[in-house]
Amino acid sequence: MPADPSRTDPPRTAGPVRSARRQGLSVGVATALYGVSLGALAVANGLSVAQACATSLLIFSGGSQFALVGVLGGGGSVAAAVAASSLLGVRNALYGLQVGPFLRVRGARRLLAAHLTIDESTAVGAAQGTDPARRTGFWVTGATVFVGWNLATLAGALLGDALGDPRRWGLDAAAAAAFLALLWPRLRQGQAAAVAAVAALVALLLVPVVPVGLPVVAAALVAAAAGLRPERPGARTGERGGDRAGEDA
Repeated sequence: MPADPSRTDPPRTAGPVRSARRQGLSVGVATALYGVSLGALAVANGLSVAQACATSLLIFSGGSQFALVGVLGGGGSVAAAVAASSLLGVRNALYGLQVGPFLRVRGARRLLAAHLTIDESTAVGAAQGTDPARRTGFWVTGATVFVGWNLATLAGALLGDALGDPRRWGLDAAAAAAFLALLWPRLRQGQAAAVAAVAALVALLLVPVVPVGLPVVAAALVAAAAGLRPERPGARTGERGGDRAGEDA
């Protein structure tokens, strides 16, 4: 009599879930370390330790936080800083359309999921092959980044406050370096690189003629306009045809 498969074989979901958990932890820890830069940059640009920590606790979006701190540190108005930060945070709302179908959360958990919907949690979750693994990847990554990012922000803020004049350590250039680090991995495709180049050019041309912070807003609007542009007919078909030709070869 054949053995019962349910007793001899591990559940099919166990392996993918364990893999998603490992990925979530590794990505979460690596991402959280950037919070040190955010905390140090925030106090270097005039925020208190409590204010720096509040941005990580309430905003919890690296790109938006760096934009907020960078504009305020450059002498921009609060309105310009909030506008730049908000435009960069819109992408998180779009991520909700991607993670919603496999998370299927309601009530308070939905609010928590919305707060943890960031680049990394969405990427790890969506990359998994099954819904249980997707949910595990999302929650583990989001929770790890949230806890680590807030602790790292506190550490960076305390360290930055003790360092004194940020120009002695190059922290006055940290905003540009942080933006470049966040942007660079996303420039592997030609279209993304072209949009980034046009947005950077627009910002560069506006720097001498508009108040601080508004060039960032204008660059973000350029990227948003490019994202709303309808896809060329046949572009996706061409990509699939190329992929299939590669497979046949």
